[in-house]
Amino acid sequence: MSLKFLGKATDSGHSPTLWEDGDDLVIQGFAISDPEHINTIGGVPANELVIRVPKRLMNFLPPGGPDGSAV
Repeated sequence: MSLKFLGKATDSGHSPTLWEDGDDLVIQGFAISDPEHINTIGGVPANELVIRVPKRLMNFLPPGGPDGSAV
């Protein structure tokens, strides 16, 4: 399935972005690597990444999730 662009929150030349890919959302944001934040989260598995995005990017989320059903 191809990515469907949902929206972008440009911030100081950076562009956190949101796409839909079937039942998944693909998010581009700012990587969080601060050890204190990672400890607060409880650690991050090697195959995962924690990102930060502006709250306003969530305005582009479809109501009820990507397929319109309740989340």
